[in-house]
Amino acid sequence: MNIMITGGCGYIGSHVTISLEKLGHNITIYDNFSNSNKDQIKRLDLICTSNIDYICADITDTKSLKNILKDKKIESVVHMAGLKYVGDSESDPISYYENNVSGTISLLKAMNECEIKNLVFSSSATVYGEPEYLPIDENHSTSPISVYGRTKLYVENILKDLSLSDPDWSIICLRYFNPAGAHHSGFIGEEITSKSENLFPTIGKVLSGITPSLKVYGRDYQTHDGTGIRDYIHVSDLSEGHAMSVEYVNNNKGIENINLGRGHGYSVLEVIKSFEKITKKKIPYEFAEFRSGDISSSFADVTKAKQILGWIATRDLDDMCKSMWYYDQNKDSIF
Repeated sequence: MNIMITGGCGYIGSHVTISLEKLGHNITIYDNFSNSNKDQIKRLDLICTSNIDYICADITDTKSLKNILKDKKIESVVHMAGLKYVGDSESDPISYYENNVSGTISLLKAMNECEIKNLVFSSSATVYGEPEYLPIDENHSTSPISVYGRTKLYVENILKDLSLSDPDWSIICLRYFNPAGAHHSGFIGEEITSKSENLFPTIGKVLSGITPSLKVYGRDYQTHDGTGIRDYIHVSDLSEGHAMSVEYVNNNKGIENINLGRGHGYSVLEVIKSFEKITKKKIPYEFAEFRSGDISSSFADVTKAKQILGWIATRDLDDMCKSMWYYDQNKDSIF
């Protein structure tokens, strides 16, 4: 199958590229490299055995999208292009709505004109907002508390309306929880940047000496050790979920919202202990007041993913920590 992946050189997108290429699909990556580095092309080429087409262009360029969809005879699209930092979304909402919402509309217009109606959309568990119950299933109410989360939900609603207006569309919105880890080769992983907000890259900053210690926000949550719990999922499990979703949309009509997570959570202290065990290094940390908007626990009900896609996460917390550490130790020695 000829598949286009928007944002295919990003952290998650590159892993999805690997999973789909491994299954024998022909991949075209469409990326403006705003959230990735062009070195990612070399890294992907070290892993993938077939040629991948790389198009450097912006998702808001409908004419460019249309030309690529036609030229490459694309049959399905995995849409992962978009801005992703919660903090940035609060300070620069216009950019987030332009890229995440208007960019998706641009893609849908191009796909519609080319009569390509198979789509896997990279959504997020942030659409749920504050958990009303645990585990969170797909019937949970949606009330995102960030601009980033609202852009994801707006796109989901657009896709729902599109599906209702035209029954030929086949769409899956993947609501994934907290991606972590790296590819087992050590060639592909999450880059640690000043914008990194999640726990894993933040611990990476401490391990690499960028920051002296880790701030643990909150110690009095109603959890077994007082620290917040999140559903961390290995990025390779996540990418395999995307691959199964592509197969599903190619054989089924309509729209589905599907959670991707491990189905249970890990606390901040459990993640720290796992990293200390893997790296044989002590991770200094200090407790701080919990941040506005933080919640005590969040983890997914993944029953639907298993029933519809036949997918289940197989890699555990140690696998996530080990693969991230291996990548951090090897990434600069590849070239």
